Order: sequence, then structure tokens, then C-alpha cells
Amino acid sequence: MNPPLSGNLQGLQHIGLPVVDLARSRAFYAGLGFYEIMTAEFQVDGQTGHVAMMERESVVLELYQMPPGHLAEIRSRGDGRIDHIAFSVADVDAAYAELKAAGLAPCEPEPVFLKFWDKGCRFFTIRGPDGERLEFNQIL
Repeated sequence: MNPPLSGNLQGLQHIGLPVVDLARSRAFYAGLGFYEIMTAEFQVDGQTGHVAMMERESVVLELYQMPPGHLAEIRSRGDGRIDHIAFSVADVDAAYAELKAAGLAPCEPEPVFLKFWDKGCRFFTIRGPDGERLEFNQIL
């Protein structure tokens, strides 16, 4: 039997980092040689958050600043600010179905659309054995 996502998983897509000050974090990572490849806004509870994707070599960081009402949550985290690890998939719907069939429980009732990149993306997450969030993402 083939493992789930055989032929669908394409590799690491990005590492998601919640930040308190997006401008400060952009400048910090730019100083390490990362450059911005995408920016967007997103909504949480009717408030606007901001995201910047930064890349160096084959490493992509998703720096995202939650809306003002959610910043305390980010500030209260101690060590371990990495929020999720995202993998690229060729077909997010097929990946969702395969992982459900393998007995894994996606955190979302269906893949979620975001207005990121030129045409958007769709993703869903699962939890690893220690609670880590693993995202499966298809850039459209």
C-alpha cells in the first residue's frame, strides 16, 4: 500500500512565523539575505492582519502579523514561535481526501481559500503526534 500523498506531496513550501511587528521582522530577515516575494492581508474576527513571504535560496518564511486584538496571544508565547510547517501539494482536494482516508483528521472541514499569491491558494492543516501543525497548501 502506498503512503498517503504518494505523487502529490511536492516538498516544503514555507515555515509560518507569527510576528508582533511585521516591518521590524521584514527588516531583520532582509538583513539575513531574505527578500520579499509576496504580501497580502487577511481577516480574523473582522480585523485585518498582514503577511509577507520572504525567501532566500529554497527557504520561504511566512511572516504574519495578527490583527491588534490578537497580538497578546503572540507576545505571550515563549520559545517556539514557529506556528506551522507547510508542504506544497499538486492537488489540495486529493491530499485532503487521502489523509482523511488514512485516518488523519484535518483541522478544517474543507480546504480554505486565501487571497495570497496572484490567484490565491487553498490549504488545510493536520496535527502531528505532538500537536505540531502541518499545512498542505496548493498555490493556484
